[in-house]
Amino acid sequence: MFATARRAGSSLLLLGCLSCAGGFASESRSNVPEPARALRAGELVARGRVFHDEDADGRRGARERGLPGVLVSNGSEIAITDAEGRYALPIDPEDAIVFVLKPRDWSTPLDSFETPRFAYLHRPRGSPQALRPHGVAPSGPLRASIDFPLRPRPEPERFEVLLFGDTQPRSLADIDLLARDVIAGLAGSRAAFGLSLGDLVHDDLALFEPLDELLATLRIPWYRAIGNHDLDLRAGGDADSDDSFESRYGPATYAFQYGPAHFIVLDDVHYHGARADGSPGGYRAGLTSAAMRFLGAYLAQVPRGELVVVAMHIPPDRLDPDEQRAFFGLLSGHPLALSLSAHTHLQEHRFFGPEVGYAAGEHHHLNVGTTSGGWWLGAEDESGIPVALMRCGAPKGWWRLRVDGARYALDFRASRRPAAYQMQIHVPGRVRAEDAAATEVVVNVFAGSPRDRVEMRLGEGSEWIPLAREPRFDPFYLEQGARESRWLPRERRLPPPAKSPHLWVGRLPALPPRGTSLLEVRSVDLFGRELSARRPIAIE
Repeated sequence: MFATARRAGSSLLLLGCLSCAGGFASESRSNVPEPARALRAGELVARGRVFHDEDADGRRGARERGLPGVLVSNGSEIAITDAEGRYALPIDPEDAIVFVLKPRDWSTPLDSFETPRFAYLHRPRGSPQALRPHGVAPSGPLRASIDFPLRPRPEPERFEVLLFGDTQPRSLADIDLLARDVIAGLAGSRAAFGLSLGDLVHDDLALFEPLDELLATLRIPWYRAIGNHDLDLRAGGDADSDDSFESRYGPATYAFQYGPAHFIVLDDVHYHGARADGSPGGYRAGLTSAAMRFLGAYLAQVPRGELVVVAMHIPPDRLDPDEQRAFFGLLSGHPLALSLSAHTHLQEHRFFGPEVGYAAGEHHHLNVGTTSGGWWLGAEDESGIPVALMRCGAPKGWWRLRVDGARYALDFRASRRPAAYQMQIHVPGRVRAEDAAATEVVVNVFAGSPRDRVEMRLGEGSEWIPLAREPRFDPFYLEQGARESRWLPRERRLPPPAKSPHLWVGRLPALPPRGTSLLEVRSVDLFGRELSARRPIAIE
């Protein structure tokens, strides 16, 4: 089942104006587009073409035509290519990134790691010396023409996306855990692409490459958001903190279209900079003014009836109140929008409305939890893989976003578990009949939302009893932590729990029949799908 929505509007390729600027200025006598606003002191202009790369060599040949109506950005403003595929954008002379926004039915080149290549970094002197050997290498003078190749590739109305929350390996050993726990089971995936929602690694940026090598075995394009553990922690401030990420993956804030949907990835991690002694500094959730302008500029080009998916690392409720209202205010023009985050190592559906500035009903946000679960911690199973439950009691895993036109649905998958494993029932295995009415049943519906309906019954043919959603600590998680505390070193134990937003609670029926009965739980999720689980209970 999908969330239903009305489809309207046209493809982004058909738009013909300059976002936030009222259209291209008339061409100069040299027949080259001029930037749409007056330049500020010291600004340069990046020029180039977006072209049909017919021979797939990445270079614009004399006979390879330019593509009109394609969006190109400097991370703040957006230009649209003219009839010959040309654009012009002002850039900072010392630190700039120019990138193409992939339109529907076209593809950007992929590198050997299946990472889309769609950006040009202009850093004449490269990153500060303190960030070496990572960071951005010196780019030298600005290229006379920054050209972006695209190749046609039809994209369907219906497709799937793999969603990973914090993979967050600390070591090569953790990358091996990810390989055995998750990637092996996804081999042969038919997803259109993958999207990681930040904290790709855990502060060690040298792990980017082996992680990318692992993801590349899935043979699908992979996009990424930046997380607080993906920063150059030696950077003096926020501006340089994403240099290593950008040098490897491109801009930390960008957008692209796939099929009928628009994907916007935002950098919402603001780094305060290293301390005076060189140790890592703090960070907060924050969107720069450039990121907000980019978001507004892109949304201004998206027809109201088309699906928008916004991805970030830190959930938007962590933004300060003014930034929250600005963010949700921009999304208000697009009622068919979904936003995604990770970061908290728990998963949760949220619905935002007028209280945060969203004026189009309710906005659906999903915090996807984490592929590393509880930071790859906890007791190991027979395969040597830690249990690593998320702090909400859900198992580590990944999500699947399914798109069908302007509709979408979301599915959670627990690592190395069957697709039907969607909830955990916590109840004693043996209960005295006289104690049944006081015996609590706690059900963790891993992907549950406040809109779900959850019921139970004891024995086939008995009456279904509604359960009440009650955020609290998951009892199974608490029991697991207590077991680990008896023998596992503290540094390897599960982290402290968080109140789970997807627990449902009830009590067994009074005076149930004696003997062993099957306790059944069923839930209907916000997409109308029914999930179920069973647990035998002996009534004495």
